Amino acid sequence: MDRISRIVALSEAFGPSGFEDDAAAIVREELPDYETYTDHMTNVRCEKEPASDKPRVMLDAHLDEVGVIVQAIKPNGTMRFLPLGGWAATSFPTSSFRLRTKDGGFVKAVVASKPPHFMSAEEKNRPLDVANMVLDCGTSSKEETEALGLGVGCPGVPEINCDFDEERGLFYGKAFDDRIGAAAVIDILNQVRDEELPCNVMGSFSTQEEVGERGVLSNAEALKPDVMIAFEGCPADDTFSEEYMIQAGLRKGPMLRHFDVSMITNWRFQKLALDTAREAGIPVQEAVRSGGGTNGAMVNSRAGVPAIVISVPVRYIHSSNCFCTLEDYENAVKLGVEICRRLDWNTVNKL
Repeated sequence: MDRISRIVALSEAFGPSGFEDDAAAIVREELPDYETYTDHMTNVRCEKEPASDKPRVMLDAHLDEVGVIVQAIKPNGTMRFLPLGGWAATSFPTSSFRLRTKDGGFVKAVVASKPPHFMSAEEKNRPLDVANMVLDCGTSSKEETEALGLGVGCPGVPEINCDFDEERGLFYGKAFDDRIGAAAVIDILNQVRDEELPCNVMGSFSTQEEVGERGVLSNAEALKPDVMIAFEGCPADDTFSEEYMIQAGLRKGPMLRHFDVSMITNWRFQKLALDTAREAGIPVQEAVRSGGGTNGAMVNSRAGVPAIVISVPVRYIHSSNCFCTLEDYENAVKLGVEICRRLDWNTVNKL
């Protein structure tokens, strides 16, 4: 697939945390020149030069997306559910979901919202709570819902198609956290496949990031990186922040974070990335984040590996409706390639 079709396919793939098989299949198909390995968590990994003694550079992106999982079916056929990953309760009401049935089929459902006609004054002013919400697939009894193949443990994702506006270079869809990062890692691996690099570039497509960065540790243990670059879809802040506080705006380049609640970025590696961007004429944004966390933190803190995070800004992340741009994506890919061209042993040993 070309890069546009690949991003669209990855966005539309069904893959909430713990159920990333469809996204993993696309990754394997899009890396025909690599020998890939998939473990029992559905983590996918590969190496450019497995036998080399060059620095081992792990390019990571996570395959999972935020979703839901059915907790119980009520007598009236609606379903109690729990979030998979970090949702704001305000993102749920009236949102449509695609639920995977026990036999692998799909059923559409909506998060029920009581019409205002039936709400008391107290209900209208009550804070939203997922514990009070249900999924409705249009049935009227538990038996009818179960007959569709739905039950406890069935996962779901937003029911949204991915569209690309070619004139504006704008993607609309779901799961750009982190399928846009996965697309970037695929793109970089394919670009450098036949290029002589000073490092061994390794692909890590990890699972269950949204529920605690679980899968990346398996890939890190297997790949044993000397350095790591995490590619992410990060929350854009340009539609609700004051101008001076915007650190992840659309069309301003990928964002490199110095700090979030999970990691203080290795300043030497961060400086290398920023210097590389400046020398190559690649626009970037710098950020200090009061929230959030990435796979980079897990590998950095658990294995002592210097890591940076290159993020494509995504508006309205962790919701059903998101925007990101082709130019930010392309600049993230360019930056990743340029950094890999500089990571020889002399450079890595100074990080």
